[in-house]
Amino acid sequence: MINTKQILRIHGVLLALLGGMMLLPLPFSFYFGSGDHWPILGSALICIALGALIFFSVRNAEKKIARRDGFLIVASGWLAMVSFGTLPYLLSGAIPSFTDAFFETMSGMTTTGASILTDIEAQPEGILFWRSLTQWIGGMGIIVLTVAIFPLLGIGGVELFTAEAPGPTSDKIHPRIQETAKRLWLIYVGLTALQTLLLKLAGMNFYEAINHALTTMATGGFSTRNASIAAFESPVIQYIIIVFMFIAGVNYSITYMALKRKFRKVWNNDEFRAYAATVLGFIAIFTVSVFYIQQGQEGASFEQAFRDSAFQIISLITTTGYVSADYTAWSPALTMLCFILLFLGASAGSTAGGIKFIRHLVFFKNSILEFK
Repeated sequence: MINTKQILRIHGVLLALLGGMMLLPLPFSFYFGSGDHWPILGSALICIALGALIFFSVRNAEKKIARRDGFLIVASGWLAMVSFGTLPYLLSGAIPSFTDAFFETMSGMTTTGASILTDIEAQPEGILFWRSLTQWIGGMGIIVLTVAIFPLLGIGGVELFTAEAPGPTSDKIHPRIQETAKRLWLIYVGLTALQTLLLKLAGMNFYEAINHALTTMATGGFSTRNASIAAFESPVIQYIIIVFMFIAGVNYSITYMALKRKFRKVWNNDEFRAYAATVLGFIAIFTVSVFYIQQGQEGASFEQAFRDSAFQIISLITTTGYVSADYTAWSPALTMLCFILLFLGASAGSTAGGIKFIRHLVFFKNSILEFK
């Protein structure tokens, strides 16, 4: 029997949280005078009011959630969030078509990175921040955030966390699932804040720094510039983003171990070793190849070949999608390798998309056993 009442209550929580998130672009709207503050505020109030109405109108709900309830909540919850996430676009007129707004929001929430916008820089600052925020929300998952606050509601979240977790396993870094969710979000927020600070120190203004930090840690790739990261023409900014894209592609339980200085456990993880070795291997191949191809070109150097190669490889493997150079101009062979990189997908338990290295490892090891 599906626990309909509890499912509705959780949807109410999700909508209220989404509405709360919609308030975050308001300071930028007021600061830049972009004129989109009322549509954003209206969208937030609609979500908060509707979420509260749903939550408080459903009484006597059984608090236990079954596994099938968890999968249903995740599937329907994401659809609800995407649908209501279109409101800032629609009410502001930035994207007047519901279909286009739904596409943009779905692309953001799933960190796909595809966009219907042709001139990103012409959009209001508040809307662009909401656009980046949709990727950040989708990266770690508002479902995981909801699990973290479940103790306040007296609801268990194991099934929900399992249904939401990417990859074949949902590693827990604490015996209590809510504590695991809290730690994951703390790491996520902390890394986002650190990258924002570093990008600001590297020359970005605060608005662009936080936008790109949000979409880097989510491995989504939305940018405030039409030319993406290439628009900044800053090696320091590119190196910062390279590092954080790589970190974003690491399983968050491994990142947690690294923060706890359990480096032996980090290195003993097969998936992390495969991920790191693949990244380093492809960087070496691409650096030498690109340097050879660009010899004689004005401004070409080994450092630039290394930087461009590292940036594009990590961006592709983690499915971030940032661009710092036109890699299609390097050579057909390298372009084909770039295409292949998209199917690797970094680590399970990270914000990266793709198949994930753990599945490749399982397939490879199982294939060896089959042939023995």
